[in-house]
This record gives sequence, C-alpha cells and structure tokens, in this order.
Amino acid sequence: MNNEGLQDLVSRISLESFQKPFVHRAYFNSRLRSTGGRYLLQSHNIEVNPKAYELYGIREVEGIVRHELCHYHLHLEGKGYQHRDKDFRELLVKVNAPRFCSVLQIPKLSQKKQRRLYTYTCVKCRQQYVRKIRMNVGKYCCSKCLGRLELVE
Repeated sequence: MNNEGLQDLVSRISLESFQKPFVHRAYFNSRLRSTGGRYLLQSHNIEVNPKAYELYGIREVEGIVRHELCHYHLHLEGKGYQHRDKDFRELLVKVNAPRFCSVLQIPKLSQKKQRRLYTYTCVKCRQQYVRKIRMNVGKYCCSKCLGRLELVE
C-alpha cells in the first residue's frame, strides 16, 4: 500500500463509519516508532506508521485510521478529541475503533541485562567469582586461599 492507497482508505472509512468527508491528507510516516498513527492538530493531516501495515496488514491499519478519524472529526466539531474525553471514548465505541494499536516495537533489553558478566576462578581452590566489571587478575587474589585468579570465558 502506498500513500494514495492510504488516502483512499481514509476517505472511504470516513464516509462509511462517520458519514462525513475527510478533506485533508493521509500518508505514511516511517519516522513513527511506537505509535500506530497520529492526527496533527495544526494541519489536520493523519500520519500512519507503515510498520503497522507490514507487521499486521490492512485490518490493523483500518483500526488505526478509525482511531485517528475520531480525533479528526471531534476536533473539527469543537468537541473533546483527547483520549481522556468522554466524547472521544464514546465515539471509539460507536465506530468500533481500537483504543490502542498492536505492539510495533520489539522491546530492547535494558542496559543492565545487556551487560556482560565476568567469571573468575581461583587456580588452587577453584572458588568462583562473578563480576560485572572486568578486573586486573595481577592485582587481586582469591579471598579463601590467596591463590591466583584467572578469567573464565
């Protein structure tokens, strides 16, 4: 699907679900990361994340478009268009629009989980030490027997 196809889809959904025309632009914005789409208050345009179409298909994009059209039509009518507003929540239910889109990002592991652990073993007594920070084995020794430490990969 390209931007022209998305524009046609938004216009069709607006007429079918809201019985009102969509007279602004709708287009894909690949810079969106975690959100499925957004309604721009200044220009009244609607942007959709292309990743939603790639991952979940046309059904997901239709849901995102219905959600953004709720913002669009309520804002133009001067009613409550924000997520917390009663008008918005009622219109979502009326047109069967989702409150949230499906997850578009695979969560990255936090820095702590990505951090490598270093395991050191005493040459004499085989005592193991696990450390987050690499240490100088020439400077430290085993706390049990004072033996030499070596890094285990």
